[in-house]
Amino acid sequence: MVWSALQRYSTMLIQFVSGIILARLLTPYDYGCIGMLMIFMLLAESFIDGGFGSALIQKKNPTQTDYSTIFFWNMGLSGVLYAVLFLSAPAISRFYGIPLLSDILRVQGLVLFIYGFNIVQRNQLQKQLNFKLLSIVTILTSLTALTVTIIMAYKGFGVWALVAQNMLTAAIPAIVFWFYVKWRPQWVFSWQSFRELFSFGFYMFLTHLLNQFGQQIQGLLIGRFYNASTMGYYSKANSTERLASTSISKVMTQVTYPLYAEIQDDKVALGNMIKKITMTVSYVTFPLMFILLLCAKPLFILLYSDRWVDSVPYFQVLCFAGLAYSLQSVNYQSVAAIGKSKTMFVWTFVKRAVGIAFVVAGLLLDGMRGLLIGMVLNAWFSYFVNIWLVSKHIGYSWQRQLLDIMPVFITSLSAAALTYFLGRLCSLSLYADGAMKFVVFMVLYVGWSVLFRPDAYQYFCVAVKPFFKKIKGKMNKGKKNKQKE
Repeated sequence: MVWSALQRYSTMLIQFVSGIILARLLTPYDYGCIGMLMIFMLLAESFIDGGFGSALIQKKNPTQTDYSTIFFWNMGLSGVLYAVLFLSAPAISRFYGIPLLSDILRVQGLVLFIYGFNIVQRNQLQKQLNFKLLSIVTILTSLTALTVTIIMAYKGFGVWALVAQNMLTAAIPAIVFWFYVKWRPQWVFSWQSFRELFSFGFYMFLTHLLNQFGQQIQGLLIGRFYNASTMGYYSKANSTERLASTSISKVMTQVTYPLYAEIQDDKVALGNMIKKITMTVSYVTFPLMFILLLCAKPLFILLYSDRWVDSVPYFQVLCFAGLAYSLQSVNYQSVAAIGKSKTMFVWTFVKRAVGIAFVVAGLLLDGMRGLLIGMVLNAWFSYFVNIWLVSKHIGYSWQRQLLDIMPVFITSLSAAALTYFLGRLCSLSLYADGAMKFVVFMVLYVGWSVLFRPDAYQYFCVAVKPFFKKIKGKMNKGKKNKQKE
């Protein structure tokens, strides 16, 4: 968990710095061009994984034949999908009315081969819980890609700087893992192994495909009905919100999915693990989202400059969706770990159909604001479906889960309301107002935690205690070494 956290937050810091620098070197139009193509790239990547990555982790003892079969399947499928993207690129550029998108998609589509080449090695490291290597490589990759991207943006490459960043982010880990992981594919392809993994992985693939389409449909609609700059404002708001809302949950679920799979037969232990993770994630993420909601305007201007101020109202609405996003994967991964892939697919279809209806109806009724409100409704509907599935198949009831997170939600909302009204009473400058709101909110929230010591606070303390204990131990060891010298 410590290594996973180090990876996530180091990467988040690098992305944070990257966003600040690149927002001053690139335009909303540049970000919008990349954002318009994301739905096609993510759907293609979903086909390559095909759910087989999850199937290999869920299977307790995969064989060399299993790994080799999936490797060659991925490489063959990568070639087919790239050919489809290459041939359809001109039509996609005409759909958006931006000729440059054709060349961008044809170049960026090359990452499909990299993903197909890399999935098995990355999967083996996750199954072995070797998050130390995964973390180190991810951090170094982010730094390298950021450096190259900044240089290219400074030299005037525009949107191609972002294309290079995506290519390097995929290529560097693939090269490192290929040389570090001793596994090599054998010249074997087993249809029996394929069918066995396919029985679980097929539904995981369909589920992942539906999720990606549902998450990216708003980008497709914005790109079609608005201009590239509007898409850029939305992309910046959405990426900033996701960086905050999913940072904690991604750290935990990256580690806990293999652990969920190991204890999948013990529903009591699994339910207890979900409870602790849910309460820990909510304790950190809920106040973070409310703080960002309160301080959105000074934050965006400070970090990204006045050029991005139009992203602020988009970001503030998306913060309400972020509250649900932060908890979705905790429940989603647990249902996958117990092998309920077909059930997940059926309910994902329901979630995404309803979600798309929310987004399209919102767009038709109230334009961009309606579309964003539709995203919020979609996020919460998906969360309620996920906790109902956990309640049904694992036994951690949805009523109990809502009651467990309710103290944190009510406290965060109350602290945000008091802070907001206090800000209305004061006449402060933009940055002073943001700083005041941050301090007031934190005093209220931390004060509640220390005074009443709710369960979520105690779970959080237990989770971070080993990390600080390890740091303290290293500091004491360093002091003893100095004394000996």
